[in-house]
Amino acid sequence: QVQLVESGGGLVQPGGSLRLSCAASGSIFIFAMGWYRQAPGNERELVARITRGGSTNYADSVKGRFTISRDNAKKTVYLQMNSLKPEDTAVYYCNAHFGSSDYWGQGTQVTVSS
Repeated sequence: QVQLVESGGGLVQPGGSLRLSCAASGSIFIFAMGWYRQAPGNERELVARITRGGSTNYADSVKGRFTISRDNAKKTVYLQMNSLKPEDTAVYYCNAHFGSSDYWGQGTQVTVSS
């Protein structure tokens, strides 16, 4: 079992940047790691995912603006978010996936507003 703690959220103006971090309580080597988000009234959606081998995939809405990365030695996953838009406003959740197991963090709020 692994516990995940997100940080780095906040209020940012449109066009700004934020970097989210997800710190794990244990090794993340075996996990595919992902960032999801959920806006009020919407379902949780995948934002970005990175496999054990480092392959990445992104939601169409964030391609070219967001970058996911992982540092297994630091047990941390990052989401660099650039050119933020109001529609990026949501609670962002970190996920660790392996086989039939999924672990989630408590989420961090990102608000994009002028």
